[in-house]
Amino acid sequence: MAEITQDLLLGGRVHLAQPAKGHRAGTDAVLLAASAPVKAGDVVVDVGAATGAVGLMVAARESAGRFVFVERDPDLAELCRRNCRENGLRADVAVADVLDRTSRQAAGLMAESADLILSNPPFLEEGQARVSPDQGRAAAHALPAGGLEAWLKACTGLLKPKGRLVLIHRADRTAECLDILGKWLGGMELRFVHPSADRPAIRVLLSGLKGSRAPLSILAPLILNGPDGRFTPEAEALHRGEATLL
Repeated sequence: MAEITQDLLLGGRVHLAQPAKGHRAGTDAVLLAASAPVKAGDVVVDVGAATGAVGLMVAARESAGRFVFVERDPDLAELCRRNCRENGLRADVAVADVLDRTSRQAAGLMAESADLILSNPPFLEEGQARVSPDQGRAAAHALPAGGLEAWLKACTGLLKPKGRLVLIHRADRTAECLDILGKWLGGMELRFVHPSADRPAIRVLLSGLKGSRAPLSILAPLILNGPDGRFTPEAEALHRGEATLL
């Protein structure tokens, strides 16, 4: 495997080994984890887990659940196992392609088995943008054509009735996410993430309940940076693990 770095998340509460190059855990992972309403006893599935950053940060807040990490790259999955051990988390790491039902079933991922699904899916699909020459980064950022609907359908299929899906995506794909997820989820909540108060949103945090008929809610936006370019107090607290977005 390529060079590995040892990084700290949530002010040192989570230790994360991850590749030095390619896709690396950052603000998106922090915000997704901070939006996860986990409680003791929940079956929590981190779909597209890479080295496990999101699930590990959620477990740092509430470890009394069953955590399952789903990652198709065997090398990243092995790093995820290592990270779980080093953070004292007993968890299952499934090597599976979430887009392939046979692969999911072979890895033991059963329909309607999860209370909470967390996902930071690849943001683009083939043909939408130039793909990075780095294989790891390309796999993390691009799905095959039509892949977003297949990804979200697989995620919702893993949810129990009234289970919750929480995901982060590009703000400019909000309408597409809502159109797809509206087939299965209700009570959806949106929180837009802006790089600064005077700039358009770049991310959306979306949450919904399987089978709910409750209406859509738009939550207060999150502003990441102040006029000085530094994290706002709220963004800083989120990165240090001293706050959530719940």
